[in-house]
Amino acid sequence: MGWKRLTLSNAAETYPDSGRHFIILAARPYGLLKPTALGKIPGRFLLHQEALPHLPVPPLQQTLDRYLQMLQPIISEEELNHTQELVAEFRKPGGVGERLQKGLERRAKKTENWLSDWWLKTAYLEYRLPVVVHSSPGVVLPKQDFLDRQGQLRPSHRFFSPRHSLPCCASSETLPVEYMGGKPLCMNQYYQILSSCRIPGPKRDSIVNYAKGKKQSRHITVVHNFQFFELDVYNSDGSPLTTDQLFIQLEKIWNTSLQTNKEPIGILTTNHRNSWAKAYNNLLKDKTNKESVRTIEKSICTVCLDAPMPRVSEDIYKSRVAAQMLHGGGSRWNSGNRWFDKTLQFIIAEDGSCGLVYEHAPSEGPPIVALLDHIVEYTKKPELVRSPMIPLPMPKKLRFNITPEIKNDIEKAKQNLNIMVEDLDVKVMVFHQFGKTFPKSEKISPDAFIQLALQLAYYRMYGHACATYESASLRMFRLGRTDTIRSTSVDSLKFVQSMDNPDKSDQEKADLLRRATQAHREYTDMAIRGNAIDRHLLGLKLQAIEDLVSMPELFMDTAYAVAMHFNLSTSQVPAKTDCVMCFGPVVPDGYGVCYNPMDEHINFAISAFNSCAETNAARMAHYLEKALLDMRILLQSTPKSKL
Repeated sequence: MGWKRLTLSNAAETYPDSGRHFIILAARPYGLLKPTALGKIPGRFLLHQEALPHLPVPPLQQTLDRYLQMLQPIISEEELNHTQELVAEFRKPGGVGERLQKGLERRAKKTENWLSDWWLKTAYLEYRLPVVVHSSPGVVLPKQDFLDRQGQLRPSHRFFSPRHSLPCCASSETLPVEYMGGKPLCMNQYYQILSSCRIPGPKRDSIVNYAKGKKQSRHITVVHNFQFFELDVYNSDGSPLTTDQLFIQLEKIWNTSLQTNKEPIGILTTNHRNSWAKAYNNLLKDKTNKESVRTIEKSICTVCLDAPMPRVSEDIYKSRVAAQMLHGGGSRWNSGNRWFDKTLQFIIAEDGSCGLVYEHAPSEGPPIVALLDHIVEYTKKPELVRSPMIPLPMPKKLRFNITPEIKNDIEKAKQNLNIMVEDLDVKVMVFHQFGKTFPKSEKISPDAFIQLALQLAYYRMYGHACATYESASLRMFRLGRTDTIRSTSVDSLKFVQSMDNPDKSDQEKADLLRRATQAHREYTDMAIRGNAIDRHLLGLKLQAIEDLVSMPELFMDTAYAVAMHFNLSTSQVPAKTDCVMCFGPVVPDGYGVCYNPMDEHINFAISAFNSCAETNAARMAHYLEKALLDMRILLQSTPKSKL
């Protein structure tokens, strides 16, 4: 379970990723990120990319020392002593560690990025559990107020209008380059989000991308009542449809798909990847089915016009919407109204709930929310372009021939999905007492402050610390994806142990809090510069597999398994839009925690599995709220000391 979705967030509130392709150009960067236009000079993107530094291979001794430090708060002294012996053996001059390190260094010289291909395969494409819940994140957007049923179509047609896009950016690669601290960042993820799709395979999936080349995608897929439609978003002369034209086309789709008596073919994409791969090959034996599937795969994105959610009370509404974004609510609701392999799916329901779900392999979360920020800003502006009077052709309905075998595959997928849906526990919490302005006023990184609150909440619930994952962006390097910020540290443990200790003064506790947030900040800075330990250890392990040498004992050690078992998988994905990203836990007895710190409040999405008696999302939310408040009181009641 350890590797599946260990890539979501950004390094810290000053270092998020950003968006892509046509909808992004006007998006303002966050924090310290500054855009500089590449200009429409052919080849400028390649020149920019080639000028970026290669991802370094950290020094072996440095990583091994930091590995032992990282283990201290999460394993016993006896286990640590045993691991120290294994590390000593691994680091011997001329030993296995040195040989693997040299192999990695050779790989780094021969490739654009020694990690990127390995990471894509191990974290995503070879990961066999369903992408639903286990890999694909969702985003909850503010609820829309629809006056009538067709109100659902009004935000929809503004949401993905190419009128606010620059399609040439995908081919001419002229997006503004982002800078952080004066250093340019890799823009590659921007070009992977749209017109791409995951394809199931028997042992490993693949990704297709139709954004480049002569025949670029000109259509989106719209799905309503489990029926898929191909909707061209460009006129025959190449001009994008106006929002009025799109609205008319969506009305046509709506009116021709009012019955839900169709087989929910999209539900096949929710299954275990091996099962879906078999069903996929079976589905494509039929020529009509193959054409329909290819149309979905080639589309720019998918727009899901959902049936209304079951009515629930206001206090749990956002949590239910989060679940809808992640899995669609099950076979009785909207899960068949999806194609989960599609990289980007916008979701707009009749009742005003809306958001999106995205397939994680091509991109991290922050590019997605940067795209959303831009779209939300665009939808607020009036459109001044007049619609041409030319009548538009009917959007093409995609046909599927359902054989008894395919129907059987659909029924099995329904059963498996419904078990997953019942098992997922999601709680969206809007923390209203303060936002990122407060920790900033105390000269503390908001991200470090929130991470420490998570450590305190977990410690109070379980009486011990756990391995905690937070993503650090590696976009400072060519084709950089992520590494891990290890939020559990010797300093974080000292603080959480002191917090409820009556023998410690408030001043001591506050000093420990500040020291722990500073340690988190230092690890974050180290990680975004390519010096964290997780991807390096993974690289050494994969190098051993590639070299066909026996697996070093270091990676067979219990301590390594504990270190990679992330009971807290966390992610900061900041946005200007008042939204929150959500995802499932990465281990059966863990939590998935995503947060968007706004100025005066913080949006949290917390997930757990009902099948684990020890975890409970609402309970975690309660303890997290208390931790945040207690930490504020502590800082406000003590003078700032000079650490």
